[in-house]
Amino acid sequence: MTDLQRTPLHDLCREAGGRMVPFAGWDMAVQFSGLISEHAAVRHNVGMFDISHMGVVRLEGANPKDALQKLVPTDLHRIGPGQACYTVLLNQTGGILDDLIIYDMGDSTLLAVINAACAENDRAWLEQQLSGSGITITDAKGDGVLLALQGPSAQSVLEKLSGSSLAELPRFGQRMLTLPDLQTDVLVARTGYTGEDGFELLLPREAGRQLWNRLLREGVTPCGLGARDSLRLEAAMHLYGQDMDTTTSPLEAGLGWLVHLENPVDFIGREALEQEVEQGSTRRLVGLRLEGRAIPRHDYPIFDGEERVGQVSSGGWSPTLEAGIGLGYVPRAFAKPGTELAVEIRGKRHPATVVKRPFYRRPA
Repeated sequence: MTDLQRTPLHDLCREAGGRMVPFAGWDMAVQFSGLISEHAAVRHNVGMFDISHMGVVRLEGANPKDALQKLVPTDLHRIGPGQACYTVLLNQTGGILDDLIIYDMGDSTLLAVINAACAENDRAWLEQQLSGSGITITDAKGDGVLLALQGPSAQSVLEKLSGSSLAELPRFGQRMLTLPDLQTDVLVARTGYTGEDGFELLLPREAGRQLWNRLLREGVTPCGLGARDSLRLEAAMHLYGQDMDTTTSPLEAGLGWLVHLENPVDFIGREALEQEVEQGSTRRLVGLRLEGRAIPRHDYPIFDGEERVGQVSSGGWSPTLEAGIGLGYVPRAFAKPGTELAVEIRGKRHPATVVKRPFYRRPA
């Protein structure tokens, strides 16, 4: 068995009570005080996540957006320095290789944050596709820390530590922020994977360890992979490898807003997506809410009467809604909200209703 990698916060997570499990080749905390309490902390106050397993690559050179534009369906020129956007890498058939966030750092530099399980393949894909473009691709994280601070109190906590106002930093905005106690500048982005307001921070190893401990002293709740999954599911945020992969297109996955076909760039997968737009997708990703205490899980079958019509891609219990919820692919004819279906759980079929996504939307 291959040894699991450890983040720079691994020992601090264990000291904080983290129960460790293997995840994408890393030894990660699945929970600390408990999934329900961690979930509630993020929904109502503030929680923090060690996300240092994620990959961060730097792309530098003349016109890096023009080079990267050929690999993604999203018009990267819609963002400028200090901004970021969510997008996907595609293959020739329009299938999703990974989802990622692109940060425009100015000075002909982009950062891309990619999923841990896909990091090695993504890096190889970028190097292969951008070979000869004059763009250099390097690791922007090294042994540094990526930390997510999420929840309605995240802004006030970070403002207290920095002495700077973050009120004007918009969603998907990013900037360098000085944290005086740590004597270092930190890249702070108003992004997250929980459906709440919050920030993701990239900083050097020792500063990251100090920040983790400082946040603990401030009363911020440490949160694990369990709460991260339940929070993102309520927000109907996709998990790569379950809700999308190389066999799904962004149009099927409900990510059509990432596809800018009006942009004339001939990106990889464009022809397949144009054909799908013309003919219509045969299936759609939908949200399902179950009755009673039934809980859908990944790969559970979805039925219309006696006919199996799809399967759950992600599912679980929603602590906020106190109901079983899930995402799944069904034929387009069954994708309309209000459609009555059923999910089979251990041989028994439980009523499920197609509902609008997201399941949870934070108060304005």
